[in-house]
Amino acid sequence: MPEPTSLTSRRGLLLGTAAVSAGALLTGCTSNDTKDANPAANSGPAADGKPGKHVTIGFAGPQADHGWLNAINDNAKSRAGTYKDVTLEITEGSNDTAAQIGQIETLINKKVDVLVVLPADGKALTQVGLKAMRAGIPVINLDRVFNSPQAYRCWIGGDNYGMGLSAGHYIGEKLKGRKNAKVIELAGLDNLELTRQRTQGFDAALKNYPNITKVARQAAEFTVETGQAKMSQLLQAQPRFDALWNHDDDQGVGALRAIEQAGRDGFLMVGGAGALSAFQAIDADDSVLKATVLYPPTMAASAIDLARTLGQGKGISGLAEFEIPASLTLYSAVVDKDNVQQYMATGFK
Repeated sequence: MPEPTSLTSRRGLLLGTAAVSAGALLTGCTSNDTKDANPAANSGPAADGKPGKHVTIGFAGPQADHGWLNAINDNAKSRAGTYKDVTLEITEGSNDTAAQIGQIETLINKKVDVLVVLPADGKALTQVGLKAMRAGIPVINLDRVFNSPQAYRCWIGGDNYGMGLSAGHYIGEKLKGRKNAKVIELAGLDNLELTRQRTQGFDAALKNYPNITKVARQAAEFTVETGQAKMSQLLQAQPRFDALWNHDDDQGVGALRAIEQAGRDGFLMVGGAGALSAFQAIDADDSVLKATVLYPPTMAASAIDLARTLGQGKGISGLAEFEIPASLTLYSAVVDKDNVQQYMATGFK
């Protein structure tokens, strides 16, 4: 799973993926006299789906050893395939930082127009990001942020703290008015900053609901096996609770298995990330899983959009500026029975 730093909240601009791909052009005026009206947006070229200047995009990501990471690669490839004016040079994913650095240097030597990089380790790959920028190749830094803003032209990624906020507020509203409500948390890897940010957001949201107490927390490892094991421990330790937030839908498969084996129900479960299996369970409405909070892998498709826009020297339709933003933080939407069909096609396997 990704591991962005505090730059997410410090510099993030909260825009959804749709705003990157196709926003409605903003219009307005200052008087009824159109001759004197000032334009609300710039008059420069804005990106659209029509073929334009050809752009070669180099894409380098880590090994797809998690459903979310595999979806990142799929989103990048499929988005690039929709453009007749884009050639995608994609590397074989690697979690070895030295190997990924070598792959990016190969793309630099090929003189691609723009680079999109999801680093295996943002700190370790900062220097190669700087190398690309100094070579005149703009970098779109995807999710795991480089240590220096000089190593990229634009950062786009998810909001881990926002995931916690969304999960906490959703659960809080569902349990509003219930006396002495109890909540438990199945987190991800505790040595990752992203896990700590998700828990911090969750705890901050729950403070708005004085009737709710978080009574237990266990940390799994984003896998089915650890999700099942840690959920079993929570169930044994907690004979009654009203809601569970699970940070990751992959480990949630194991958590649901443990819940079913224990024959437990009578509580609300909220997941995290946006796996297809979670969407399908929410749609079926035959388990405790009632919602999940997105950490959208569609950010890779938006990164391709941004790279194409940057390579063609255009701005984003719907924004007044001539240039693309320096950072884009994606919103952590809650998907439940009411809107699951809208998101079904985005679910990762």
